[in-house]
Amino acid sequence: MSIDLPPLGFGAAQLGNLYRSTTEEEARGAVDAAWESGLRYFDTAPHYGLGLSEHRLGRALADRPRGEYLLSTKVGRLLREGPGDGDDLDHGFAVPDDRRRVWDVSADGVRRSLEESLVRLGLDRIDIAYLHDPEEGPEDRAITEALPALESLRAEGIIGRIGVGSKSVAVIERAIAAADLDVVMLSGRYTLLEQPAAATLLPLCADRDVEVVAVSVFNSGILARSEPPDDARYEYGQAPQALLARARRIAALASAYDVELPDLAIQHPLRHPAIRSVVLGMRTARQVRDNVARAQVTVPEELWSEIDALNASVDALSGTHP
Repeated sequence: MSIDLPPLGFGAAQLGNLYRSTTEEEARGAVDAAWESGLRYFDTAPHYGLGLSEHRLGRALADRPRGEYLLSTKVGRLLREGPGDGDDLDHGFAVPDDRRRVWDVSADGVRRSLEESLVRLGLDRIDIAYLHDPEEGPEDRAITEALPALESLRAEGIIGRIGVGSKSVAVIERAIAAADLDVVMLSGRYTLLEQPAAATLLPLCADRDVEVVAVSVFNSGILARSEPPDDARYEYGQAPQALLARARRIAALASAYDVELPDLAIQHPLRHPAIRSVVLGMRTARQVRDNVARAQVTVPEELWSEIDALNASVDALSGTHP
């Protein structure tokens, strides 16, 4: 029986030591807290910590009833022997570089990727397989070879649903046109601060019955605190002053209603009918419990209306579309 995508999911990049080390106790505690909080969708990838995220997530889920949760991972990069004389921080993960990523979007590469993920996870099946960041690798081959391979694997019953994960609206639209996708993972393009996916992508998904999972809803950190600091991050760099000012204006509106900026960031994408789930990266049990609580905060419609008006006015001045 297929499980519906839940409104909130657990992102396991931090289990792969994203930016800094995560202890085994923290990793297991985070997954345990997620399960205890009712979360039943877990997302990972070979890219996250050169397989460490998949290993840890699989171990933490090993004693959970397999029919009660969704598990997604990604294809496009295979893990092969690395130099083993340094670390992987250039790619954002605090792990040894004893393995390296190799792009392989061929049909054989997609199949091998899933087989190797199953071994690392210790599971017998994957519910959702995403083509991961095709714009960062051989995009044309990814669209023309990897997506048909995923369609074939779905037809064989090896995976349940197929999709693509990307921060590029254009790439996701191209993928939807090229293949019969079930779901897409949209990174950062429909958030409290920016909604470029609203113009064409989300209507396309609704028309094609493609579910949308929103990730990077904190826009790399600028929306992660109740008051964005001067050194707030956006798109993995220093936030532009205009964007920082806008985030602070939204935070001030929220404060007047006893709501905080991260509460809004988590809940905002789900206001769009095409978006079925928000997946948040979580490192510790405390982060899990905090995020679950934020997802349940009641946000008055009056506040949403004020935020929509603010965003519309800024978009009108800048000549962009929400």
